[in-house]
Amino acid sequence: MKIVLPGGSGQVGTVLERALSAAGHEVVVLTRRPVRPGQVRWDGRTAGPWTAEIDGCDAVVNLAGRSVNCRYTPANLREMMDSRVDSARAVGEAIAAAARPPRVWLQMSTATIYAHRFDAANDERDGLIGGSEPGVPDYWSFSVDIARAWEREQERARTPHTRKVALRSAMVMSPDRGGVFDVLLGLTRLGLGGPVAGGAQYVSWIHDRDFVRAVRFLIGREDLAGPVNLAAPAPLPQRALMRVLRAAWGVPVGLPATGWMAGIGAFALRSDTELLLKSRRVVPGRLLDAGFAFDHPHWPEAAEDLVRRVRVRPRPERRGRRGTAGAAGAPQGRAAG
Repeated sequence: MKIVLPGGSGQVGTVLERALSAAGHEVVVLTRRPVRPGQVRWDGRTAGPWTAEIDGCDAVVNLAGRSVNCRYTPANLREMMDSRVDSARAVGEAIAAAARPPRVWLQMSTATIYAHRFDAANDERDGLIGGSEPGVPDYWSFSVDIARAWEREQERARTPHTRKVALRSAMVMSPDRGGVFDVLLGLTRLGLGGPVAGGAQYVSWIHDRDFVRAVRFLIGREDLAGPVNLAAPAPLPQRALMRVLRAAWGVPVGLPATGWMAGIGAFALRSDTELLLKSRRVVPGRLLDAGFAFDHPHWPEAAEDLVRRVRVRPRPERRGRRGTAGAAGAPQGRAAG
């Protein structure tokens, strides 16, 4: 197949492109800064030569959107909203104008659309959409507003010949540098991987290879449309997730952090505490009902696999004392890991 990945130059897009290309598909990445063959320039807002890549392709998987790993300032929140809504609108318009539109349009969304809760898991049928939970910071509702607007833009696109799926994805765990697993493992190795604010908040996650398998599954299932949760079936409290990760890496202790300590740490990392403190208890109801079988449904086994892959990945390139490249086996570009 020919598969187009708008916004596919980020961490999740790199995981997906690598796997789809290895499976023999033609993959085209739309990015603001193309640097190699297979990447095509777009601005994420307006039509241009890039629309020719969508006309005649088999599937579009739109991953575009500003990273949520930032301070939730008004300017950043606005950019998070605009980058998602504008890119979804641009993709929808390109599909609508195509002489040969793709059979399916998978649009990235987020599991953050669901309510902050501890009592029960959220699936697509009975899950509670967030935004009005008592006792949480008011600005948390903006993340839900972004997710709703993101999905609404796909829904309203006039693409009668293209099936539409909204990917309500949990955190994609991969051994690649710079991803969420890399950050969690880095904290663990420093002895900081303990419970945050008690650690009762749930963490929903999905192994990178199950993420890829789920995307391929949804591309092929003509009977599935609308929102689909991409999350492993066994979310777990943050304290348990970090305890398992410490065991997998062989770190005996992880210092706990209070809520205000997490705020200081998030500020230092130019991130936000919502990413740490919101309880995301999400399960993949529609995937399981459709017969999708996870290779990594439980965190202990998934963490062991990810740690093993981190241990064997090439080391970053270093400069030697004479100015030459360091250790052999340095990673080659974004394909490392």
